[in-house]
Amino acid sequence: MATAINKRICPVWMGPILLSPLRRWWQNPRIFLAPWIKPGMTVLDAGCAMGFFSLPAAEMVGQNGVVLCVDVQDEMLTRLFHRALAAALHERIMLHCCCQSSLHLELWHGRIDFALAVAVVHETIDAGVFFREIKRTLKPLSRCLFVEPKWHVTAATMRREIAAATEVGFNVMRQWEWGGMRCALLEKAG
Repeated sequence: MATAINKRICPVWMGPILLSPLRRWWQNPRIFLAPWIKPGMTVLDAGCAMGFFSLPAAEMVGQNGVVLCVDVQDEMLTRLFHRALAAALHERIMLHCCCQSSLHLELWHGRIDFALAVAVVHETIDAGVFFREIKRTLKPLSRCLFVEPKWHVTAATMRREIAAATEVGFNVMRQWEWGGMRCALLEKAG
């Protein structure tokens, strides 16, 4: 069973490819996140990998903000930490290793201003459990930006994942496509 689960996770060797300058040009994280991340926020990046979105988010939250970077692979988090150190952003990030069946974020319940889940829901064992855990971390009326790659996740799968989010109490604020990704902005009901 463990082997089947591990096949769903993006391998560490893909990390440098995900950080490519071409992707930064095609999917500029600062432009993409600008409408939602503000100085002083506490941001959750679930499935952060090596920090393609985490480090720009850390710049955007400023000195009084924090980005909680969550991944199932210690090696991804280690590489993210070294990148954050080189960018002098290490004091704005917190690293947290989870497992594929749970984010283990009990200490963060009700503390997150904005959550980001890019190309990760399809890797989870249960999308409903994932969204329930994200919802618990969010403050009332806070939002989660949920994104899946079009070349890897079908429209039907995205609809099922969005249905899982609504079943646990998220409202869908907006859906769109951007840079080869299917995007949904979710809001935690009051």
